[in-house]
Amino acid sequence: MSTLSEDELTGLYKVRKTIMEMLNDRGYLVEEFEIKMSKQEFLQKYGVNMKRQDLEILKAKRNNDEKKIYVFFPEGAKVGVKEMRPYAERLRQEEISQAIFVVQQKMTPKSHQFISEVSTMLHLEVFQVTTLLFLLIVFTCLICQEAELVVNVKDHAIVPEHQPLTNAEKKSLLERYTVKESQLPRIQINDPIARYYGLNRGQIVKIIRPSETAGRYVTYRYVV
Repeated sequence: MSTLSEDELTGLYKVRKTIMEMLNDRGYLVEEFEIKMSKQEFLQKYGVNMKRQDLEILKAKRNNDEKKIYVFFPEGAKVGVKEMRPYAERLRQEEISQAIFVVQQKMTPKSHQFISEVSTMLHLEVFQVTTLLFLLIVFTCLICQEAELVVNVKDHAIVPEHQPLTNAEKKSLLERYTVKESQLPRIQINDPIARYYGLNRGQIVKIIRPSETAGRYVTYRYVV
């Protein structure tokens, strides 16, 4: 077994940290120590000769322990249909509604075709994979580029606070302002923040920005 380089180990550590933060922000039950784990603790847990598949994560929603999500780290550099099928079958057998795949390289065209063919069961958000560093329906699969996960986009200085609204909150907002959702400013589903929170088309997200006069400035955007 070949030992991972220092850069690879650091990258995987940062990826795992970002994923834990992302799952926490999406409402999954993540313990504080899992987010604050140091690199030394990470290496003690998984070892320098770790396999990517050893990093697999399974989490449940904080308010619904029957709604779970898997995070898979396929071992191979390329993820093709052959690699995707066992994961899809595993999800069906375990009745897990969501899954995140952290892959090393760009998905093959046939893999995208396979995902499209199972789209009646899978809700897919794709983070294109290009480097070795860095989510819709019954099953949700999120393909993440490792390099994209090295740094948490939510923590960027220019990114304001985002709060996805529940269906009830969305209904209340539209009734309060007597507007249609299509009349709101829009945010693309492939926007980095929309992808981070796993937003679906039709959702509304509340955006809170600091304001020198009002303290904070609130806007809403409709996901398209």
